Amino acid sequence: MSSVDDAPFAAEPRDDRAAGHVPPPPPGYEEAMRLALAEAERAAARGEVPVGAVVLDEEGGTLAAAGNDREASGDPTGHAEVLALRAAAAARGTWRLDGCTLVVTLEPCTMCAGAAVQSRVSRVVYGAVDERGGAAGSLWDVLRDRRLNHRPEVIMGVLAEECAALLTAFFAARR
Repeated sequence: MSSVDDAPFAAEPRDDRAAGHVPPPPPGYEEAMRLALAEAERAAARGEVPVGAVVLDEEGGTLAAAGNDREASGDPTGHAEVLALRAAAAARGTWRLDGCTLVVTLEPCTMCAGAAVQSRVSRVVYGAVDERGGAAGSLWDVLRDRRLNHRPEVIMGVLAEECAALLTAFFAARR
């Protein structure tokens, strides 16, 4: 079993955002994150890495939800975020998801951060920090890269401890 210092999933980044303090997330996304956590739990029950994602419309209604599906589908792009964004685009009838919010249990990887940028979501909300592969501020920061033509708002840390605990328990059971 790894030590806490070796855990790749955390409620806050280890550098504590360089200023010594990570502000708490704004209220209002807990309910959506609980839906994403339910998707992550369903993914875990199927033997998938427990990551879940939800896309909210402008009014906060759920457009789409998904959990990881890489193992079952054999698709390397079968991440929860990509699946939820695809379903939201299909529900809207357009790839442009302006005004929408992507809520995900784990900090998006580079692929998923790129998909969020390309889909033009207005905001990305995530729970646990992924210090080994996160691309929303911990390892890379694709979402706020000034060289890109679209930069969604990023809100981190929503139900972070619950999101991190689900992932940590999943991987601990496989060691």
